[in-house]
Amino acid sequence: MKAVILVGGEGTRLRPLTLITPKSMVPVVNRPFLEHMVKYLQRHKINDIVLALCYLPDAIQRYFGNGNSFGIKLAYAIEDSPLGTAGAVKNVCEHVTDTFFVLNGDVFTDINLTEMLQFHRQKKSIATIALTTVEDPTMYGAIETDVEGRVQRFVEKPKRGEVTSKTINSGVYILEPRVLELVPKNQKFMFERGVFPVLVERGDPVYGYKSTNAYWVDIGTPEKYKMLHYDLLSGKVERELPGEEIGEQIWIEGNVDVSPKARIQGPVVIGEKCAVGAGAYIKGPSSIGSDCTIGSGSVIEKAIIWNNSRLGQKTSLKGCVIANNVSIGDRAQVPEGCVLGHDVILGSDEKLKRNTNVWPK
Repeated sequence: MKAVILVGGEGTRLRPLTLITPKSMVPVVNRPFLEHMVKYLQRHKINDIVLALCYLPDAIQRYFGNGNSFGIKLAYAIEDSPLGTAGAVKNVCEHVTDTFFVLNGDVFTDINLTEMLQFHRQKKSIATIALTTVEDPTMYGAIETDVEGRVQRFVEKPKRGEVTSKTINSGVYILEPRVLELVPKNQKFMFERGVFPVLVERGDPVYGYKSTNAYWVDIGTPEKYKMLHYDLLSGKVERELPGEEIGEQIWIEGNVDVSPKARIQGPVVIGEKCAVGAGAYIKGPSSIGSDCTIGSGSVIEKAIIWNNSRLGQKTSLKGCVIANNVSIGDRAQVPEGCVLGHDVILGSDEKLKRNTNVWPK
């Protein structure tokens, strides 16, 4: 089987984290989000992958290359301008000549793709949409199906009083190639509005695959990005954490210098070449990237720190996200909900307000 992953979006809701990093490459427990997706596909014996790129494609291509080092066959298709979900897949149509998967590159899920494919073939479906249940479908758009799972109607972002279904499009599809006949070349076109409703209206077999108890999260906002970290670190969803587990829910990668007077309370992942000073306290769920320095007496709680950052003495980080190459001075405080972009410098004794985004200068 082949899979097409849509990774062309700019990730505007995740800024400033995505100013110079494509959304699919933001680290999730010290590995690019896209690498987690690749491993997910491999668990279902899907090793032939096409990436539909647009925003900052070089970073993705440099990391994955031809895919050999990851045990996959990888092809790329780059859009000159955003083509939408369906337009992006049309742009890779030369790579898909048989039944194939499509996945949105900002969704983490453990939907059983093997069972979904069996369902697709059993129903002789032309398009199968994986469905997930949410409490508030007004943010997404609901999908109504009959008892057999055949899609009856799409309701795009219904008002609260109009909600008849809490099942939504999860961003995972199985398609037959002839579906792409509905998509014009080199034009922005969407599956959600321009393809799936048309298939349903003309009577083609379109089915919704409901996966009970499957995990699903869209990492498009800092809050959901943090939530995925917390769920992975806490074991709420199946995961493969990097490094060696040296203590109860404490994973260390490579050579890390941790003072015997520091205290770490898992679940915590610490990347290679990090240094943790005396009296520092790291409380999970937290993830610290490679080549970071945590000054003596500093407190880190439920924080996500990327690579090559420096924290001074007696700093306080709680419930925040810190990008690459950030410098934080002594006694500075970064509270809940704050996001610091790449190369930010925070002076000593500075105290940020909650939910503050700090952009590069």
